[in-house]
Amino acid sequence: MLSFNESLKILKETNALLEGHFILSSGLHSAEYVQCAKLLSNPTKATSICSSLVEKINENYKKIDLILSPAIGGIVVGYEIGRQMKIQTIFAERENGQLTLRRGFSIAANSNVLIVEDVITTGKSALECSKLLKGYKANLAGFACIIDRSNDKILIKDKIISQVKIKIETYKKNELPDKIKNIEPIKPGSRNIF
Repeated sequence: MLSFNESLKILKETNALLEGHFILSSGLHSAEYVQCAKLLSNPTKATSICSSLVEKINENYKKIDLILSPAIGGIVVGYEIGRQMKIQTIFAERENGQLTLRRGFSIAANSNVLIVEDVITTGKSALECSKLLKGYKANLAGFACIIDRSNDKILIKDKIISQVKIKIETYKKNELPDKIKNIEPIKPGSRNIF
């Protein structure tokens, strides 16, 4: 199993964890930014991180029948975790603003479903996936992710199994710390709120 420092090194080597001055999709500023797609674009390093996460999942959950991930960020991670665990993997995607199963995917009643994400911040997408389970009369086995960057405002109250848990401070524009005040900000997110 990879240590925290070994995992952090891989995240930095693949530019999945960046340092600088970033404007997040929320409009808040940060000195760090997480972009797991950069890790996942490197299959060898992604496999290593996911193998370590699979070990943690196996230590914490006894029976998992299905892996469910929210599109789009969780698809590749969910697939790799499912591949390594030899468990079917499906994903939910947005339709009319809500996560739903499409493409003929379904969940068997009474199955134990693990929800897998790349990054969990607020937990909103993961919780939306867990609500889908009720309609199928399936059981929530738990939550897993590569990076848990949640804080005290997280919506998930259950345990989250993660490869790395990091705290990334965020700031309002008028409250920037000295360390990022003089760095030109970058807007790396996929949503444009301005």
